Amino acid sequence: MKLPVIKHLNEFIEQNDQDYIVETLEVLEALTEVPSLKDEELDVIGELISNMYGALEVNKMIKDGMSKKDAVNSFMQRVLGAIDKN
Repeated sequence: MKLPVIKHLNEFIEQNDQDYIVETLEVLEALTEVPSLKDEELDVIGELISNMYGALEVNKMIKDGMSKKDAVNSFMQRVLGAIDKN
């Protein structure tokens, strides 16, 4: 996951609507089922998907009353914590 991408996507959600991200996720997830995709292409799609889900999660925390900075920091701490456990 890339923090600048998540921040940018969160700004997009704030300016537009999260439905755009949700629908894009549906398309990207459907694309992962194309049998002729190379591993590198699947990695790129997977990275996009994870960043979009991250942005949705950050946006939810902000809607629940958390500041943008705290929401991003909290999310990244959870991600890093999950990575450390593996």
